[in-house]
Amino acid sequence: MKYGFIIDNRKCIGCHACTTACKSEHDVAVGVNRTYVKQVEKGEFPNTRRIFSVMRCNHCTDAPCVEICPVEALYTREDGIVDFDNNRCIGCKSCMQACPYDALYIDPDNNTAAKCNYCAHRIEVGREPACVTVCPEHAIIAGDMENPLTEISQLLAREQVTVRKPEKGTNPNLYYIDGDYSSLNPEATDKSGDFLWNSQARGVGHFAKAAEKMVNSNDDVNLLQMTLDNDMQSAYHKNENENPNYIDVLNGKARRVYDTPDKGILWGWEVSAYVMTKAIAAGAFLIPFLAIILGYEVSDTTKLWSAGISLVFLSLTGLFLVMDLDRPDRFLNVLLRPQWKSWLVKGGYIITIFGLLVTLWGAMTFFKIKAGESVLLWITAFFSIMLAIYTAFLFAQAKGRDFWQSPTLPLHMLVHSIMAGVAIFVLVSLFTGIENWMSILKLTLIVALIVNLFTMVTELTITHPSTSAHAVVEMIIKGKYKNLFWFVVVLVGNVLPLVLLLVAPSATLLVVSAALVLIGIYATEKIWIEAPQRIPLA
Repeated sequence: MKYGFIIDNRKCIGCHACTTACKSEHDVAVGVNRTYVKQVEKGEFPNTRRIFSVMRCNHCTDAPCVEICPVEALYTREDGIVDFDNNRCIGCKSCMQACPYDALYIDPDNNTAAKCNYCAHRIEVGREPACVTVCPEHAIIAGDMENPLTEISQLLAREQVTVRKPEKGTNPNLYYIDGDYSSLNPEATDKSGDFLWNSQARGVGHFAKAAEKMVNSNDDVNLLQMTLDNDMQSAYHKNENENPNYIDVLNGKARRVYDTPDKGILWGWEVSAYVMTKAIAAGAFLIPFLAIILGYEVSDTTKLWSAGISLVFLSLTGLFLVMDLDRPDRFLNVLLRPQWKSWLVKGGYIITIFGLLVTLWGAMTFFKIKAGESVLLWITAFFSIMLAIYTAFLFAQAKGRDFWQSPTLPLHMLVHSIMAGVAIFVLVSLFTGIENWMSILKLTLIVALIVNLFTMVTELTITHPSTSAHAVVEMIIKGKYKNLFWFVVVLVGNVLPLVLLLVAPSATLLVVSAALVLIGIYATEKIWIEAPQRIPLA
């Protein structure tokens, strides 16, 4: 048994009955939807058409939201339905980053993730989903796809169907008859200008709210607006060479007129800060470890500073992680109810084990216990490297964000940890004079800066497999983040420190370089985390 949906676009009239029925059945809050009808207009007057596409969870066979969920709040039932348990959810929003179809949202009433669950409670008593029952044109067909006697199985056998984003490898179980590329692919159209019918696309939770506001407003509103606004003109000129679909948009052949509200930046400054503090925590151990294996004499004072810095910034890492959760009261579910495929769970245990090992090392150093220190250092070094890079694998599980699928991301994060570790010890040495090891710190920082520049060049210039990843690169180097990237990341955070260290080496300039490097690391992580989230998924 395997349940699925077929949306017959030959029949859909865009009445929104499915949206309303779903909201009523599940008491869905205003401002969010489990299902909605996206509308796209194509052609030029008088040869025009409006395309209605019902959007919702695809109940994927290989659901990335299930794989990334750290607490098994999302799970695949034996009948193929991807259901959720909001009593487990911690509100980490990982599932929203993983879903290529933008099917999940955070319920404003209980701050947990929610989505279409195929009306599982109705299925279990032999009834159809509410949207299927209420559709006046029988445009939504549901049922067991593996049973040859069901209507959905017969339609799949004789009709040509399409799915959204098949390249993601999720094996979605939501099929469209007469599915239109310009409607199913969010990159084929841009959001239209401000007018009554498309207000949903501008972040309004419900069309009625926008209508009521405009009715009581004296502002001029052109309800028959059929031209593109300045933003779309700019988008066309920037993308005409990379994405030919923008030509259709400019010519009025395809434009989005009704859509779901933009969810905005799901992982904000807390995640950028957590990646930064995590890098410092790992690097603060790796640098003394590197000095020890290279034969340098590292004093007990330096070792204690290393353990202390690692633990302080590891605590900050945990704090920022909890702050980013919409249900921070359930944070311990990550450790107590783990779903082991999720790198958020693996990361939670890596953080915990690394913290215990560093604490043990600090205690052994304080009490001058040398037995077993060498073995402990190598084990701790392994976990420090895992601490530095595990977030790269977590981002890779977020299949909705193509830019995060870069194979160089683990190296990116490891190099940042080395840079952060050197920078922290340089700054600490300025105030304490704990160790005369500026030579190894300087050399390590020079090598790390060169590798970091190479890594960034690689990440931004490799052939990107999708237009969305390419759009992120354009946003970074030419668009919204260009000033932050070129001035703060490249110049202040990398080139200037490198020049200072190579041209005029001194202890003072090493300190200046260390401060600039930390600024550059945070700016880089802010861009790398935020920019991909600005690409629409639906």
